[in-house]
Amino acid sequence: MARVLIVEARFYSHLNDMLLAGARGAIEAAGHAHETITVPGALEIPGAIALAAESGRYEAFVGIGVVIRGETYHFEIVAGESARGLMALTMDGLAVGNGILTVEDEAQALVRADPQQKDKGGEAAKAALALLDLKARFG
Repeated sequence: MARVLIVEARFYSHLNDMLLAGARGAIEAAGHAHETITVPGALEIPGAIALAAESGRYEAFVGIGVVIRGETYHFEIVAGESARGLMALTMDGLAVGNGILTVEDEAQALVRADPQQKDKGGEAAKAALALLDLKARFG
């Protein structure tokens, strides 16, 4: 049984609840244990995962959050840099699933977060577990 850390940027609680339900459901269905921590925003997710990875307590990680486009360039920075940070961790050999939604509006986020619709939280958890399996295969 693997230990999976879910790192969430809890800005939109109702959307995060759905993403978390999907991620937790996928992890539990696969027979693994999970823990959840909260960070201020999506930009902090990669850093928190890097710190947690140093502890050696977790075998896989899932980043969860929602970034909705606003009126400024901030959306592009948060969307791009959080994804880049998670990809860098993956390239360094960590099993990381990216469940950070980057959407135009709340309606898009609702469809993607809902476990009964697109279930992006569950998909992110499954991606992390798939990478963990590959790590075991090639490690």
